[in-house]
Amino acid sequence: MKALIQRVTQAKVDIDGATVGQIGPGVLVLLGITPTDTAATAKKLAQRVAGYRMFADADDKLNLSLSDGQGEALVVSQFTLAADTNSGRRPSFSSAAAPAVAEPLYEAFVHALTELGISVATGSFGADMQVSLTNDGPVTFLLDTEKN
Repeated sequence: MKALIQRVTQAKVDIDGATVGQIGPGVLVLLGITPTDTAATAKKLAQRVAGYRMFADADDKLNLSLSDGQGEALVVSQFTLAADTNSGRRPSFSSAAAPAVAEPLYEAFVHALTELGISVATGSFGADMQVSLTNDGPVTFLLDTEKN
């Protein structure tokens, strides 16, 4: 499971011109799920996202996290994060989980963040979404459960 996390001053998801999820300051999480991921993987990654220190403290050091009350999370499913891009000029999506596997894990990730006390907004799994954000910093990190 991969999470591309971006510190934002605001972010939102629109579908067919209607806003379905929106946050103020916090983190936009683009979530990619692979066939080997489990509910335990989703919970572990949610804990990392909630506790990842990517907000500045009084000394301007990245020492604060969402768990420290630094904002909300907007979670958007993005199967392209699980693509194999190691060869050629066209990505292969064979390493992305099928929707029937990925959607419950996406929901498990969102639920785990919520249980950690994070205010969470979402996109709509599998929909054609337009994501708007103001990246703050910019500060962006890729968290990968297979590499960490």
